[in-house]
Amino acid sequence: MVDIPAGYFYMGSRALGEDFDEGPVHKVTISTPFRMSATEITNAQYEELFPQHRALRGKNGVSTGDDDAVVNVSHDDAMEFCRRLGERDGRTYRLPTEAEWEYACRGGSYTLYNTGDWFPDSCHKSQRVARDFDPVSLRTAMFAPNAFGLYDMHGNVEEWCLDRYAPYPDMALTDPCGPEKGEFRVTRGGSHHTPVKYLRSANRSAMHPSDRHSQTGFRIVESAATLRPSGKGWNAPAPRADINPNRHEWGKPSDKPLYIPPVTFVIEPSCGSATPFYRHNHQPAVTWCDNGDLLAIWFSANEENGREVTVLSSRLKAGASGWEEAREFFRVPDRNLTGSALLNDGTGRLLHINGMEASGDWQNLAMVARESHDNGATWSATRIIAPEHAKRHQVIAGTSVTREGWILQPCDAGPGGADGTALHISRDGGLTWNDQWDGAPLPDFKEDDTGSTIAGIHAGVVQLADGSLMALGRGNSLPGPDGKPRMPMSISHDMGRTWTYHASELPPIDGGQRLVLRRLNEGPLLLVSFTDHPQRTPEADRGMELRMPDGSVEKGYGMYAAVSFDEGKTWPVRRLISDAEPRFLDGGAWTGFFESDATHAEPRGYLCATQTPDNVIHLLSSRLHYRFNLPWLMQGFK
Repeated sequence: MVDIPAGYFYMGSRALGEDFDEGPVHKVTISTPFRMSATEITNAQYEELFPQHRALRGKNGVSTGDDDAVVNVSHDDAMEFCRRLGERDGRTYRLPTEAEWEYACRGGSYTLYNTGDWFPDSCHKSQRVARDFDPVSLRTAMFAPNAFGLYDMHGNVEEWCLDRYAPYPDMALTDPCGPEKGEFRVTRGGSHHTPVKYLRSANRSAMHPSDRHSQTGFRIVESAATLRPSGKGWNAPAPRADINPNRHEWGKPSDKPLYIPPVTFVIEPSCGSATPFYRHNHQPAVTWCDNGDLLAIWFSANEENGREVTVLSSRLKAGASGWEEAREFFRVPDRNLTGSALLNDGTGRLLHINGMEASGDWQNLAMVARESHDNGATWSATRIIAPEHAKRHQVIAGTSVTREGWILQPCDAGPGGADGTALHISRDGGLTWNDQWDGAPLPDFKEDDTGSTIAGIHAGVVQLADGSLMALGRGNSLPGPDGKPRMPMSISHDMGRTWTYHASELPPIDGGQRLVLRRLNEGPLLLVSFTDHPQRTPEADRGMELRMPDGSVEKGYGMYAAVSFDEGKTWPVRRLISDAEPRFLDGGAWTGFFESDATHAEPRGYLCATQTPDNVIHLLSSRLHYRFNLPWLMQGFK
């Protein structure tokens, strides 16, 4: 333990861009000297009190030695270590407050790092985002200490703090310890395999208190200070009092064709809204609410594998002419949150499922869930439903409920375009979940082959009339009768434990494209996909024979809908999602600008859809909202 003197400092930074939560800079007084462990708690120290932890040494290839910083410990684990150690030693230990941590880290400095405005390369422990960790030592005290005699305050492993995460108050504080309420706990210091900018003295991160992974450990303090709660509890979204609580009267479904030209649902928030909004807005999910509203969510980021990722939402209120501006819906500070899903399960409950990374990228995700029983006005606390940070957890929009009442959640089985799709099932309404994977490696995805992973990433899954499951996905294409690549179809007769692969009659899709597969209220199956990839499909293979708005058949290009009346065996109804009106549109994300007319529709986009009780199909691409119904799709077909 190292003696840290009482004193004051100015906490935070300029709070620019994604670091908005580091401000305002405010004066903090540490009124009482305290003692802090010179290093992070090591494996040997932790295992004196928790010997069973030794089984986790070397997990993910790191933290093997006695003097390595301990990792794979939750906030509760760290607090229990403090309690047991204090009981053994006759002292009172705890985790450092966020203010104590930054004060101790700075050691009197106001530069980006306590080493100056740069962190020396010689002190790095592979400061890059990596899906699979490089061989790196987590041994403590390998480099010189700071001015207070503390080692590894930048990097090595992130460190749990006592505080709940919340915005800083704009006032001077004495011995603050964060708000009394809040979902997430602060972590500080950054870790191995984390870009250097996240190792700064002022950088703030947070985690779910029950989360454990190979990048976070802790150090302890001994202090007689009386801590003072500070700030207000934070969670996203904030409760809303303007959501109609009453059930909507949907009215009788119309048998008249309906098509409404696309409108934008990704509405940039106004200045001063305090909603983080970045340049890349992608991977939407959508559901209807019992009060007649539509709720859409998506991630907003500068980089898809970044740590600034936040999940935003917009709402189309019943009877409104346009979508609301974006609001923050879900964020775990400095964690990648790739993959979101929404479901109205028909019981008055909305279910939100999301991926949650240990740091950046989207390979090593855990899965979390929340629910709402008031049309999304409030949401339950975040619950981890798949705690291992691993593959097979990248959530895909397209959650569904089987006739048995089981919830199906497809997830990408890996970060690559040929890794296929995993299927998670809950048989108890979302309380517990099981990945149907049997542990076998990825199959070859050949015709009539069998494996425990769906062919194609971003797959849509439906239950067929005989109780079996069918899935269609992107990639892992199979040759059709003419030898040309076709979208793979996967069939399971044992609720997703094994799948058999076949070439469908449909063209494959590629980068920047995600399909929709669902059963319509009227009974048929609906697929919304793309005729080709505008950059990767050979020119000779581009386009598809489609029914045009005037009933003629011509070659069309872009997003189309196909309807099957025989449980996916054939797809006789195929129509471009466009009317004849020429339009110049912005599809956002990877789509960008495009022209739409009688023979051209949106060329790319990550699709999701919901069908309201009045049988209107609401289709979202990466930025646009389309509305149509089955009678419109059936125009010109017998």
